[in-house]
Amino acid sequence: MSGTATPRQDDSPATALGPVALFLGLVAATGAWPALMAATLPWSVMAGGLAVTFGATGIHYARQGIGRMWTAVTGTTLGAVGLAGVYTLVGFA
Repeated sequence: MSGTATPRQDDSPATALGPVALFLGLVAATGAWPALMAATLPWSVMAGGLAVTFGATGIHYARQGIGRMWTAVTGTTLGAVGLAGVYTLVGFA
């Protein structure tokens, strides 16, 4: 066995925070679309909150060199847009 099993910084679970936030942000952003809001409302609210949380954590780790910044920022932005769109369309209920 010539390969080493030493973990690297890229092996951290924190590298998945950005892509997860991006996916959840996309789910949340569909709730801001009036035609899709009724079908995706429960998932949009939950996904939006999680996208903002995972995205902010992903940004923190990306500043330390773990993970990619653009996926975390995009996921956070889409999650915030999704949450704002849902709350605007529902009327702050």
